[in-house]
Amino acid sequence: MDAGSLLATSTIKLIKPQYNNQIKAETVRLVGEEGQQLGVFNLSDAISLAKEKGLDLIMVTDKAIPPVCKIGDYGKHLYSLQKKERKNIAGSKHGETKSIRLSFNISDNDLNTRILSAEKFLKKGDKVNVELKLKGREKQLSDVGVQKIKKFIEILGSKIDIKIEKDIKKELKGLSVTILKK
Repeated sequence: MDAGSLLATSTIKLIKPQYNNQIKAETVRLVGEEGQQLGVFNLSDAISLAKEKGLDLIMVTDKAIPPVCKIGDYGKHLYSLQKKERKNIAGSKHGETKSIRLSFNISDNDLNTRILSAEKFLKKGDKVNVELKLKGREKQLSDVGVQKIKKFIEILGSKIDIKIEKDIKKELKGLSVTILKK
C-alpha cells in the first residue's frame, strides 16, 4: 500500500509533509533514521544519500533555517503522524454528553447508583443529561418527577461542584436537565 492510498483510507485530515523532489530548499539539515544529526547537506546530496539506503528524504519542518529533513520511509512516517493525531483526538473526547435515565418509581439505592455514575462522568469532564421518562398517568404527576430530579441534583451537588447548563425542561415524553462540572 503506497502512502497516498494509506492517507485516503483514513478519516483524519492530515497535511502531508513534503518529501524527495517536492522539497524546494537548496540546503537542508539532515537527521538520520535513528535520529542522529548528520549535518547540513545540499538537497541533491541528501536525496541521493536517502536513495542509497532505499528510503525517502522527508521534510520535518520548514520553519528552521535551513529546513530540517529526515531520512526514513515516507509511508511509515505518514502512519506515525496519523497515529499521533488519532491519539490526540481520543484524548480530547472530554465534553461528550452522557445520558442517565431515571424512572418515576426509582428506589433510593438505584438513585445513588445513578449519582455515582453521574459523578464519574462529570469528573472526566463530560456533560450529563438526566432524563426522567413519564408514562401514562405519570405525565399528570410531573411535579413529582421534577422533585425527583431536584433530589438527584441536590445529592449530586453535595458530592461535586456542578452547574446546571439547561434547566429542568418538560418534554413530550418526560423531563430532562443537563448538568456540567464547575
